[in-house]
Amino acid sequence: QVQLVESGGGLVQPGGSLRLSCAASGFTFSSYTIGWHRQEERELVASITGGGTPVYYVESVKGRFTISRDNAKNTVYLQMNSLKPEDTAVYYCHVFYDGNSNWGKGTLVTVSY
Repeated sequence: QVQLVESGGGLVQPGGSLRLSCAASGFTFSSYTIGWHRQEERELVASITGGGTPVYYVESVKGRFTISRDNAKNTVYLQMNSLKPEDTAVYYCHVFYDGNSNWGKGTLVTVSY
Protein backbone atom coordinates (compact mmCIF):
# COMPACT_ATOMS: atom_id res chain seq x y z
CA GLN A 1 0.00 0.00 0.00
CA VAL A 2 1.01 3.61 -0.42
CA GLN A 3 3.04 5.04 2.43
CA LEU A 4 4.25 8.60 2.80
CA VAL A 5 6.44 9.51 5.75
CA GLU A 6 7.37 13.13 6.40
CA SER A 7 10.30 14.25 8.51
CA GLY A 8 12.47 17.28 9.14
CA GLY A 9 10.10 19.56 10.98
CA GLY A 10 11.00 21.40 14.15
CA LEU A 11 11.35 24.74 15.86
CA VAL A 12 13.24 27.44 14.00
CA GLN A 13 13.62 31.18 14.48
CA PRO A 14 12.25 33.63 11.92
CA GLY A 15 14.69 33.93 9.03
CA GLY A 16 15.94 30.40 9.53
CA SER A 17 15.79 27.34 7.29
CA LEU A 18 14.52 23.79 7.38
CA ARG A 19 14.46 20.96 4.89
CA LEU A 20 11.51 18.62 4.95
CA SER A 21 11.65 15.12 3.49
CA CYS A 22 8.88 12.82 2.30
CA ALA A 23 9.84 9.16 1.89
CA ALA A 24 7.42 7.24 -0.30
CA SER A 25 6.70 3.58 -1.00
CA GLY A 26 4.01 1.37 -2.49
CA PHE A 27 3.84 2.89 -5.97
CA THR A 28 6.03 3.71 -8.95
CA PHE A 29 7.42 6.87 -7.42
CA SER A 30 8.95 8.44 -10.51
CA SER A 31 5.64 8.36 -12.37
CA TYR A 32 3.67 10.59 -10.01
CA THR A 33 3.37 14.22 -9.10
CA ILE A 34 3.88 14.83 -5.39
CA GLY A 35 2.60 17.82 -3.47
CA TRP A 36 3.46 19.44 -0.16
CA HIS A 37 0.45 20.81 1.72
CA ARG A 38 0.06 22.49 5.08
CA GLN A 39 -2.43 23.01 7.88
CA GLU A 40 -5.73 21.31 8.44
CA GLU A 41 -7.07 22.95 5.29
CA ARG A 42 -4.31 21.16 3.38
CA GLU A 43 -3.34 24.26 1.41
CA LEU A 44 -1.13 23.23 -1.51
CA VAL A 45 2.30 24.76 -0.94
CA ALA A 46 4.31 23.27 -3.81
CA SER A 47 4.19 20.37 -6.23
CA ILE A 48 6.63 18.56 -8.49
CA THR A 49 6.14 16.21 -11.42
CA GLY A 50 7.47 12.67 -11.50
CA GLY A 51 10.28 13.83 -13.76
CA GLY A 52 11.37 16.48 -11.28
CA THR A 53 9.84 19.68 -12.66
CA PRO A 54 8.36 22.00 -10.03
CA VAL A 55 4.95 23.01 -11.30
CA TYR A 56 3.43 25.03 -8.49
CA TYR A 57 4.33 27.27 -5.56
CA VAL A 58 1.75 29.14 -3.55
CA GLU A 59 2.38 32.87 -3.86
CA SER A 60 3.37 33.30 -0.22
CA VAL A 61 6.40 30.98 -0.51
CA LYS A 62 7.73 31.92 -3.96
CA GLY A 63 11.42 32.76 -3.79
CA ARG A 64 11.77 31.19 -0.34
CA PHE A 65 10.81 27.51 -0.73
CA THR A 66 12.17 24.99 -3.23
CA ILE A 67 10.68 21.60 -3.97
CA SER A 68 12.87 18.82 -5.35
CA ARG A 69 12.97 15.04 -5.54
CA ASP A 70 15.40 12.16 -5.73
CA ASN A 71 13.73 9.31 -7.60
CA ALA A 72 16.57 6.94 -6.72
CA LYS A 73 15.67 7.44 -3.05
CA ASN A 74 11.88 7.70 -3.51
CA THR A 75 12.02 10.98 -1.62
CA VAL A 76 10.66 14.49 -2.15
CA TYR A 77 12.15 17.48 -0.36
CA LEU A 78 10.95 20.93 0.56
CA GLN A 79 13.76 23.37 1.28
CA MET A 80 12.33 26.25 3.28
CA ASN A 81 14.42 29.41 3.67
CA SER A 82 13.68 32.81 5.19
CA LEU A 83 10.99 31.25 7.31
CA LYS A 84 8.27 33.47 8.78
CA PRO A 85 5.96 32.91 11.73
CA GLU A 86 3.06 32.52 9.31
CA ASP A 87 4.79 29.43 7.88
CA THR A 88 4.06 27.65 11.16
CA ALA A 89 1.96 24.61 10.27
CA VAL A 90 1.83 20.86 9.96
CA TYR A 91 3.23 20.00 6.55
CA TYR A 92 1.94 16.97 4.67
CA CYS A 93 2.97 15.28 1.45
CA HIS A 94 0.36 13.92 -0.90
CA VAL A 95 0.02 11.71 -3.95
CA PHE A 96 -3.08 10.93 -5.96
CA TYR A 97 -2.68 7.29 -6.89
CA ASP A 98 -5.08 4.71 -8.31
CA GLY A 99 -8.04 7.01 -7.80
CA ASN A 100 -7.26 7.79 -4.18
CA SER A 101 -5.72 10.66 -2.26
CA ASN A 102 -2.87 9.46 -0.07
CA TRP A 103 -1.44 11.52 2.77
CA GLY A 104 1.34 11.19 5.24
CA LYS A 105 0.86 11.95 8.93
CA GLY A 106 2.65 15.27 8.64
CA THR A 107 5.57 17.02 10.27
CA LEU A 108 5.21 20.12 12.45
CA VAL A 109 7.11 23.29 11.58
CA THR A 110 7.12 26.03 14.20
CA VAL A 111 8.66 29.41 13.39
CA SER A 112 9.10 31.42 16.57
CA TYR A 113 11.62 33.14 18.81
